[in-house]
Amino acid sequence: MASVARELDGAIAGGQFLRTALTLAILEREPVRITNVRGDRSTPGLRHQHLAVLETLAELAAADVSGAELGSETVEFNPGRERLAGGDYAVDIGTAGSVTLLFDAVLPLATELESPLSLTATGGTDVAWSPPLDYFRRVKLPLLRQFGLAAVCEWSRRGFYPDGGGQATLRLAPSTLEPIELIDRARSTAIRVYSAEAAALADRNVARRQAEGALERLDARDCDCDCDCELVERSETTVASDCPGSAIVLRVDDDGRGGDESATSLAGFTALGERGVPAERVGENAADAANRFLDGTAPVDRHMADQLLVFLAIAGGRVRVPAVTDHVETSCALLESFDVPIEKRPENGAVVIAVDPVAPGTAADT
Repeated sequence: MASVARELDGAIAGGQFLRTALTLAILEREPVRITNVRGDRSTPGLRHQHLAVLETLAELAAADVSGAELGSETVEFNPGRERLAGGDYAVDIGTAGSVTLLFDAVLPLATELESPLSLTATGGTDVAWSPPLDYFRRVKLPLLRQFGLAAVCEWSRRGFYPDGGGQATLRLAPSTLEPIELIDRARSTAIRVYSAEAAALADRNVARRQAEGALERLDARDCDCDCDCELVERSETTVASDCPGSAIVLRVDDDGRGGDESATSLAGFTALGERGVPAERVGENAADAANRFLDGTAPVDRHMADQLLVFLAIAGGRVRVPAVTDHVETSCALLESFDVPIEKRPENGAVVIAVDPVAPGTAADT
């Protein structure tokens, strides 16, 4: 590679470490060398979805890359553009690898775009170990749009495990992020239910049964908090898909009347259909996670906590998270290796993560 690369070790991390490291390399405009890629997984190295992320980011940034092959445990990545030109791109992951995780790696790059970008990806839209499509569309994007991210996501087909075959398009416009402040949670709580079934499951009313299971569990909730919960939206959708599957997403926000862009706290809870598991139980699993959240004080869910960190690195701000999970800890350490100053402090039964508003790339520009 043309210049000395920042050395990063993924021995105790998974795919999120790789994705965030590549995104930060583009934002910081500096080369990285990542060893022991996905080192704590039973099958380390690049799998199809990780290779798709690497190749997509390399194309967007005109990067010089080595190690871009299945199974590779060492990757070198040197971005070649200071600004991203935008344009139309298409990616076929080739398996049920996660479309939303690919989109997650691209989202922060909106802050470096010179013109709009459209990315159409084919793969798994609702698969294990990744955010279901409705979480990405209904929870993450509305939350980030409040702080200036110009992004929308459309889909034409859903992809469940094992066949994948789903297709979705992420559209980004050049964006400037405001500092992210997510500290308080309001007393008024709106519940939104998004339940989806493949067409092959429609005769079993899977989407309806998932929603009913979730709502019954939420209604049966017994707690001492003074939150005022209200169901404001219920969506049950039958979707085209190459194979049977289902998913449910519960969105919990602090304002049932203000629409997507007005909530100051916003969280999501998900579950995927499994062979042999009643649809009602799938809904209950998502509701159990929502009920645990409602008993706490954080304005975002435990998975969003990890996903917000790279945006904190860009814009600065403070986020109260339910807990410092292993993913949060690993992501914080990675950001610190890029000289992003992070503060973590316990507060009011949760943890506040704060970052000074110094965007990546500053050091490279001085």
